[in-house]
Formats: sequence, C-alpha cells, structure tokens
Amino acid sequence: MIVRDRPTGFNLFLILRGSVLQRIRWVLCLNIVLAVLVTYAHGNLFDLKITVTPIPFTLIGLPLAIFLGFRNTTAYNRFWEGRKLWGELVICARTLSRQCQNFIRVPVVLDPRNRVGDVRVRMVHRAIAHAHALRSQLRGHQDDGALERWLTAEEWFAMRNHPLNFRSDALMLANGHDLSDCLRKGWIDPVLAAQIDNTFTAMTAAAASCERIRHTPIPFSYMLLLHRTAYMYCFLLPFGLVDTTGFMTPFVVGIVAYTFFGLDALGDELEEPFGVESNDLPLDAFCRGIEISLCQSLGDPEPPQPLQPLEYRLT
Repeated sequence: MIVRDRPTGFNLFLILRGSVLQRIRWVLCLNIVLAVLVTYAHGNLFDLKITVTPIPFTLIGLPLAIFLGFRNTTAYNRFWEGRKLWGELVICARTLSRQCQNFIRVPVVLDPRNRVGDVRVRMVHRAIAHAHALRSQLRGHQDDGALERWLTAEEWFAMRNHPLNFRSDALMLANGHDLSDCLRKGWIDPVLAAQIDNTFTAMTAAAASCERIRHTPIPFSYMLLLHRTAYMYCFLLPFGLVDTTGFMTPFVVGIVAYTFFGLDALGDELEEPFGVESNDLPLDAFCRGIEISLCQSLGDPEPPQPLQPLEYRLT
C-alpha cells in the first residue's frame, strides 16, 4: 500500500511510485506511436484512405467507461471487504488477549515470555501466529520464521509438517484444545469458556472470508470482454480522430488511452487485495500491529516496533 500525502501542483504529474503508469507504459507508448503514424499518414494506408467517423467511438466510449467503472467498483469492494476482515482479526486478537488474562485463573504469575508454562501467554501468542499463517496462506508463500517465533519448539515441530492452507486452522484447533484443558482443570468457568470459544469462531470466520475473496476472482469472461473492448477502442481511436483533431491526435489519444488502460490495470490490482503489489493491502503491517497490541497487553517490556514505509510503500 502506498502511504504518502496527496501531491499538489506539478508534482502530481511526476509521481511514478504507486501509479498504474508503470504497468501500462508499454502498451500506452505503442498506442501513442500508432497515433503518431496515423496522424503523419493522415489516415492513409498506402493508397487506401481509412475513414472512420467519431460516431462509433461516441457510442462505444460511454458504455465502456460505465462498465470499467462498474468493474473497478466491484474490485474496490473486494479490497475494502478484505480490509474490514483484517480489522475484525485485530479486534478478535485483542479481545482474546483480554479474555485469556481475565477469565483463566492459572496458578502462576503472568510472564509475557513464559509461553511453555502459561497457557494464557501460549494462546495469545498463537493468535499472533494465526495472523502470520493467514498472511502466508493468502499470499501463497511460506514465512516459517514468523511462525516459529511465536510458537513453542514442540508446536513448531508439528506445525511445519502441515500444508500452508491448514496452518491457521491448526492453530485455532490447538487453542481449542488448551481451552478444553483449562475447563477440565477448573481454571475457567464454562460460561466464560464459551465466550472465548466465540472469539475463536469469529477469527476462523474472518480467515475463511479472506479465503473466499482469494479464491473467487471476478469471472474471467467479463474481464476478457472489457480488456478486448478497451484495447480495440484505444487502438482504433486515432483513425476516428485524425480528420477532426489533426496534429493533436496523439495527445488526445494518449489521454484517453491512459484513462482506459489505467482503469483496466487498477481493477486488476484491486481485484486481488492480498498480494504484494503497490496498491494491495499491507498484511505485513497488519500482522506487526497485532504483535504490538498483544505484546503490550501481556506487559512485554520490549514489544516489536511498527513497520515503516519503504519509499512510500508499506507491505
């Protein structure tokens, strides 16, 4: 995610970090070069004059803009839903830490580093590991170091044999086993145990909803139709403008192509909000925020430091 103040004045046209221009620069340049050639030849192909009036582009341009806007709105809804789900995970993780410390009566003094001997610390640290496991699952790459840091040696030995798409569920199962063990030992009231279990359920539901977004893309045929229409429109546009705009045709075509190609590329980025592109959600920063909140709630004197943007980019 790009984190920076809104640029003003001439700087608005010079910023590349976070802009879709980097993704569309080659096809945009090709479109402008074609417009220059059409302008130079004045729409003639050898001895054949290619005559295209602006009317077809007027008829097609408005529906194309509407459908591109609708597609981008749908993609942004996926992006925003992903952000809300990770916000729910933050809420659930903080709630779990509070419930574990207030509801479970363990006969030892709370030590934020005593993961092996204190079930409260162990369950809270698993919530941190759950966030990292979900992040790795959504992005499709392993981050064993983050999991190993928040689990006991025995748990990590068992966890590393689990497939990537099961690790977050396995951590919730382990927390459920510890909660049952506390209930059998009489360390927690059954009614209060049910509240903690509801928090586990909410965390699992948020993770499953993220998986739904990750594995349910916008229908391919719909995207293909928009891609084809946008490309045909922009590459045929010089032939429809050259007789009316003359030498300004490449300039006008460049503006229109930048808008349509840019909207098309932006929709592709927003459709998959859990990736690592510039405009995707900063899952690393979300996980670090959960680490900080839960370590502080346990009284850890040295909680992790927040992640800082690198060249305005927060991952």
